[in-house]
Amino acid sequence: MLRVLLFAVPFAVLMLAGVTWWISAVVAALFGLAASAVFLRKARDAMSRDLYTVRHRTEEPTSADDDAEDAVLDARERNAE
Repeated sequence: MLRVLLFAVPFAVLMLAGVTWWISAVVAALFGLAASAVFLRKARDAMSRDLYTVRHRTEEPTSADDDAEDAVLDARERNAE
């Protein structure tokens, strides 16, 4: 959402100033890119860390749902025998 605002606000200001739409779009895109690199660095670093952690996980995640499903399937196999 912040990235959209970092583009939309300069774009709107330039359009209100009477600048051609495509020049406004290019300038707003460059401003949004530069501003997001500066102001959204913490969010980008956190996302990078999370992706690295998920990508380099040594064991498969388990959840309570997986354990419950395994218990139900094991019970069905025992009852079928």
